[in-house]
Amino acid sequence: MKFFRTKEIPQNVETTQLKRNLKTKDLLILGIGAIVGTGIFTITGIAASECAGPALTLSFLIAAVAVGISGLFYAEFASRIPMIGGPYAYLYSVLGEGIAWLTGWLMILEFMLAISSVASGWAGYLQGWLNSLGIYLPKVLRASFNLKNGTYVDILAMLVLLFVTLWVSQEAKKMLRLNQWMVYVKFGIIALFVTIGMFFINLKNLTPFMPYGFIGAHGKGGVMAGAALVFFAYLGFESVPMAVEEVENPQKRIPQGVLGSIVLVAVLYMIVTLMLTGIVPFDKLNGIKDPVAYAMRAINQPLVASIISITAVLTLLTVCISMLYSLSRLIYAISKDGLLPESLQKVDHKTQVPKNATFVAGIFSMIFAGVFPLNLLAEFVNIATLMYLIFIAIGIIILRQKFGEPHKKEFKTPFVPMLPILSIAISGYLMFRLQAVTWLSFFVALILGFIIYFCYGSKHSLLDTKNKY
Repeated sequence: MKFFRTKEIPQNVETTQLKRNLKTKDLLILGIGAIVGTGIFTITGIAASECAGPALTLSFLIAAVAVGISGLFYAEFASRIPMIGGPYAYLYSVLGEGIAWLTGWLMILEFMLAISSVASGWAGYLQGWLNSLGIYLPKVLRASFNLKNGTYVDILAMLVLLFVTLWVSQEAKKMLRLNQWMVYVKFGIIALFVTIGMFFINLKNLTPFMPYGFIGAHGKGGVMAGAALVFFAYLGFESVPMAVEEVENPQKRIPQGVLGSIVLVAVLYMIVTLMLTGIVPFDKLNGIKDPVAYAMRAINQPLVASIISITAVLTLLTVCISMLYSLSRLIYAISKDGLLPESLQKVDHKTQVPKNATFVAGIFSMIFAGVFPLNLLAEFVNIATLMYLIFIAIGIIILRQKFGEPHKKEFKTPFVPMLPILSIAISGYLMFRLQAVTWLSFFVALILGFIIYFCYGSKHSLLDTKNKY
């Protein structure tokens, strides 16, 4: 059956039209740039007040372990199947073409919506700043389509994604240079916050450390609910395997990039959370959208708060850049297999970048960001991600059954199949915590994905073409 046919793992991993010039440092920057966005600057306050209090530090640790388990699977897959496309490519060789396509389809939607939502948030901050200067855009250009409110398009969100698309279409090393400097700025903001905040920590604010217990009390969720909420603040590490055809020695460097970015981000999240709840009582963070800047204002550091706010908004561009880069490489990988139009695999001879895939990814992201209200679709990113993490966990079990244990030079996930089964249980638990409307949009997306596959992909698949001759 076509749906379950698999692709052979290539023996020569050096064969590529793209330019191999990325090292482990570049991958860490790519991963951190994709992960550290609104999560560290917004979600910490909400999660501390609503779920875990100062023990949110433990929530971040638990979430890091859960995400790290999936990171282990990614690392083994990347070292054994170093093919562009990430989970899509891995599952093509293990679970078959149909599951691979559904995984790729869900990832396309996830990346596109994530890029669009970040661009919309960035545009909102910029619009607020312009308003403070007495500059107001026409009402029809201020927000996504809403006849009741008289808005038609979020022009600022579209313009920022136009810039991001043009930048990502440049040669990969050059493109990541801007991303690198912005990531350094993020580290600078966090260092500034920690350096100043450490002199204002009140240990009384950290007691009780676990006010709502481990599994919840007094109507609050507890540490585990906090872990479920902040789990998604780690997503973005999937961007690293997408660079496989542009990495020197990918079998070694991709696992380092995946696991290294998760560990570094976990440490950052835990330090910021501990500092934040030490400076400001956690119950005062309820409803605060900029908790890090709020904490600085609370200790009479308005200048530092302003610097953090402005710079945090600017560095959100790293999320857009990293994720649009990954989305374009995913579309390129799928088109190389024939499941999307052949024109999307065209590589620019000068920059050695898949420009058509990049512009298609950018244009659709611009449309989503500019026209469609994304608040109802926000949880879709979560359910799509959790679904393909389940596929990945199943895939690592099948990989071992089909191809045996990894070689000495390949990364080996410990405790298989116990860890994959644990990962499936965690992802399933988190999926069933989501709303019914999220499940409805998920099923609609799956149906649309099946239609695209059976009407186009299965008929134009490279495997189908090979079987005809």
